[in-house]
Amino acid sequence: MRYVSTRGRAPSVSFADAVLAGLAPDGGLYVPETWPQLQSSARSIAFGHYASAAMHALWAFAGAPWEDSPKIANRAYLGADEPTPRWPLVVTPLAQRSPGAWILELFHGPSLAFKDVAMQLIGPLYEHLLSERNERLTVLCATSGDTGGAAVEALKNRDRIDLFVLLPKGRVSDVQRRFMTTSGAANVHAIELDADFDACQAILKQLFADRDFAARARLSAVNSVNWARIAAQCVYFHIAAQILCAHGPVNFVVPTGNFGDALSGFVAKQMGAPIGRIGIAVNANDIVARALKTGRYERAPRSHATLSPAMDIQVPSNFERILFEALDRDADHVARLYDQFAQSGGFGIPPQALAFLRDHFAAAALSDAETQAVMQETWEHGGYLACPHTAVALGFGRDGAAHLDAPVVTLATAHPAKFPDTVEAATGVRPALPARCADLFDRKEDFVSLPADIEQVKALIRDRSRAWR
Repeated sequence: MRYVSTRGRAPSVSFADAVLAGLAPDGGLYVPETWPQLQSSARSIAFGHYASAAMHALWAFAGAPWEDSPKIANRAYLGADEPTPRWPLVVTPLAQRSPGAWILELFHGPSLAFKDVAMQLIGPLYEHLLSERNERLTVLCATSGDTGGAAVEALKNRDRIDLFVLLPKGRVSDVQRRFMTTSGAANVHAIELDADFDACQAILKQLFADRDFAARARLSAVNSVNWARIAAQCVYFHIAAQILCAHGPVNFVVPTGNFGDALSGFVAKQMGAPIGRIGIAVNANDIVARALKTGRYERAPRSHATLSPAMDIQVPSNFERILFEALDRDADHVARLYDQFAQSGGFGIPPQALAFLRDHFAAAALSDAETQAVMQETWEHGGYLACPHTAVALGFGRDGAAHLDAPVVTLATAHPAKFPDTVEAATGVRPALPARCADLFDRKEDFVSLPADIEQVKALIRDRSRAWR
């Protein structure tokens, strides 16, 4: 299986090279040349362990059965070679809310967010590939809140990796920040930038665009620009869809920031999962919802700080991948549109591409006030305590669910204890951290504060990366 850039200005690469690079050298994102099918029966997907489905996903995206994938998947999801398991027996439990409505809980990993599902696979996958090549890697992560903590939990204390996390100052919850700053691991470097997430992500992309620096530092990225994140996340869409598809395709509602999770659902559908439409639930940072409504993809002057901070993103990276599909994989067209976006901050979506997007997706935006109301109603009438991001998705029906047919699976993306102040204000209940991380606020923090200046970030990486050459 070969991987190509969405902008068509870089050579194709293998699965391993796409994973280790993260971002294509032409600024585009890697996607498989063709969509593989998941070579596993519907029954085995629905009733097997998550590790087994993940193993088959690795086979599919690698292009052939891979003898090391069972070991990698077992380390990720069964806790092989570790004194205590990092997951409960069921990695992504599925719970019924009401007739035709389900919640897929994705927050039972070590950092209490859905990002763990993919990151815990990336950790042993990186380790295996780097050991085979006898190489080191400098891994970058720009985070709006949850990706950073999940990356730290997956990559801390790994000898061949140095992790640099770019987090926006004042834009994440205290719990989110502490998952990034309290690991105590010598290979983890948390960098608090005086910027919003979009600026952090822009600096990450600029670091990759400096080809000499990227090569000398051996840069890789674990944001959802990395295809391994998408490969791992599409598995839970497969599992839930196969469990519930007795009477037809299953629809999903995804709280959306960088568009990686929504894209993962589309990828699962391309691989044969019985999925209908995917609802994109956004907050006031509603570029995707506006794009589907108006046909124009255009960033706002600034990102809005909301109650659902992990979704406070104006420029979702993975929209480029879905646009590539919507344009019938015309990489030149994608490159021209993103060149225009870089110059003017927007572009018109061609009519045929817009029709494609509307066929596969629906979108709706919720305000903070509406999000609080959903959290309150969900607790008072259903006894379910939802984080603010999950609440945005649960409130999708106020505007967007009319475009979806039942059954509908809503993705619960973070544990409510990651946002205790917000949850308590809406419900009167202050959620407690699970026992395994109850001492989070007793741990010592370690991070560096910098202005949003790429040269200062470069200097820190040069000084601390063991991969620098």
